[in-house]
Amino acid sequence: MNRSGEPTLIASVQRALRLLEVVGQHPGGITAKCLARNTGLALPTTYHLLRTLVHEGYLAKLDDGAFIVGDQVAGLHDAAQAQQLRSRIRGVMTELREDLNAAIYLARYHEGEVVVDAIVDSPRTPRVDAWVDFREAAHATAVGKCLLSGLSKDERTDHFRRYPPEDLTPRTITGLRELVERPTPALVTDTEEYSLGTACLAAPVEGSDSPATLALSFPARKLAATGDYVRPLRAAADEISRVLAVAGEYPNWN
Repeated sequence: MNRSGEPTLIASVQRALRLLEVVGQHPGGITAKCLARNTGLALPTTYHLLRTLVHEGYLAKLDDGAFIVGDQVAGLHDAAQAQQLRSRIRGVMTELREDLNAAIYLARYHEGEVVVDAIVDSPRTPRVDAWVDFREAAHATAVGKCLLSGLSKDERTDHFRRYPPEDLTPRTITGLRELVERPTPALVTDTEEYSLGTACLAAPVEGSDSPATLALSFPARKLAATGDYVRPLRAAADEISRVLAVAGEYPNWN
């Protein structure tokens, strides 16, 4: 900020951005002289900025001397789209957290593993204490069970071959026949199977190349209110499914 309270702006950055905007408006390319006329910049200044933008990969110079948008801009565009996609999904998750007063999870089954991509919680709605890696505890969590329900029996068998189910609490189901053969309902509940005192609910999310799920965790004492969670959870899962369908891809959360 300057003394007048206005933000301090860097004029050279503004000029460079203006050049990028004008180049982007000319798919076939535009010369330095035309750029100078379009932007009102002095020709020497235009050449100086163009050289810098070409060097950094934001512009490319064609054989005929015209300038076009460079690969770096395409990379920024892809990154911006991915960030917007993640932001929209987190917005749905945040709204669900506030509505249900519960921690919210987005997970998928990726390359043979349970991957929790995003968690939206708060001090008031803390996430479950992950005392056992979710990859090893798919049999005991609503998240894992929902994801495994999207696999074939052979794929589920392979998963449990790699991660044999173990008792995590007195309520944990470990029978392979039940875990592999028994159909899993569309809405999955974990009633203190992973952690005593904690219950979870998970719904499938469509639009991903691999099984995905939206889930929430809450104190087990609130199990009587599970019915109040069902419709909002399904609605949020459907909304994320629509977002993914429009985007045509599942975002990279790394």
